[in-house]
Amino acid sequence: MASTNGITVRSARAEERPELVQLMDMGFGMRGGPADIEFGPQVFPTERALVAVDGDRLVGHVNDRVMTVTVPGPRTVQASGVTGVAVAPTHRRRGILRALYTALHERIEAEGLPLTIFTVSEGGIYGRFGYGPSIQEIDLSIRGRTAEFRPTTPDPGGVRVASLAEAEQALPEIYDRWRRLTPGAQVRPEARWRQRIFAESVQNEDGAPQFFLIHPDGYAILRRSWHDYKNTATVREMRTVTPEAHIALWRVLLSMDLVHDIKASTYDGDPLPFLVTDPRLIEVVGRHDTLWTRLMDVPAALTARTYQRDLDVVLAVDDPFRDAGGTFALRVRDGIAECAPTDRGPDLELGIDVLGSLYFGVYRARVYAAANRIQAKDAAVLRAFDEAFTAEREAEVGWFF
Repeated sequence: MASTNGITVRSARAEERPELVQLMDMGFGMRGGPADIEFGPQVFPTERALVAVDGDRLVGHVNDRVMTVTVPGPRTVQASGVTGVAVAPTHRRRGILRALYTALHERIEAEGLPLTIFTVSEGGIYGRFGYGPSIQEIDLSIRGRTAEFRPTTPDPGGVRVASLAEAEQALPEIYDRWRRLTPGAQVRPEARWRQRIFAESVQNEDGAPQFFLIHPDGYAILRRSWHDYKNTATVREMRTVTPEAHIALWRVLLSMDLVHDIKASTYDGDPLPFLVTDPRLIEVVGRHDTLWTRLMDVPAALTARTYQRDLDVVLAVDDPFRDAGGTFALRVRDGIAECAPTDRGPDLELGIDVLGSLYFGVYRARVYAAANRIQAKDAAVLRAFDEAFTAEREAEVGWFF
């Protein structure tokens, strides 16, 4: 494969797996546990990895897998899920990341995938490759047993504490129903369930046991840990198909004995604060992006999702990294889009990273226009574009990668 500044980029080899793990452990500052060693290669096979080699040393790595992702509509699209981007600290500023990314994206183009998605560890790097933050998450902190539900909040019931064996049977089916409704959610492979949820080695990580709450239309996975005589319940994952399941699970979580604090992550549209009498008790303590997106094929990506209003607009899209940019006519009728290159003058000018940010309906075009990241000739066109790209259901990442 390519060779730059004495560095060769090529496909990884199975026997190099231990050295690749060492490189990524150093790059991310953490070591994987037994479940990561056992199941990680099944989730992201080594044969899809690309490496940068200096002599006989591996000094860079990137990998991906083809994922089925729900987009607004809801529909699904095939996307490249990029992971494990690491460059050895001894080889910084030598163009290794760009060389790896060039080879990876050439492969993605050859495979005809319209999107790439990525859970980014550093926010200042990937804009130059055409990625923009597209889904965000908020972190909550709630003092245990302090929140009271409003009299008008129903009590659906139906939640049970489940064993590991029961969870192994129930959770994948509930998750699959949830992800079909939720923009940004991906099909979760069996190996990932085992690696991060069901493997014996993750049931008591760091001495904090894991528990499962299951409703017919939802579930919550939580850990409970003691520190300085206080117990914290951390909700690792909650997936609900119906509003009733959401309320029922939170009624249990907020009423548990011996719980002093509850930590959870959710999304801006979560109705939880409005189910209780004092919404201030549902304290937001953090906000961060969880997914970045790049459009590899603008017409294919834009016609894969549906829209909230009719639209006729010409977009001038700048791609600083590959050749996916250009001028495109986007026409939407009854939610369904047509998109094709055009010679007409643009109504809106934007980077392909901004288009990626708008894709799942979380980030708003009007905000990017206020930041001078979208140039619009007409305020009415911008307003229509902004409204069209919203989604009926809030986007969430199905599983972190």
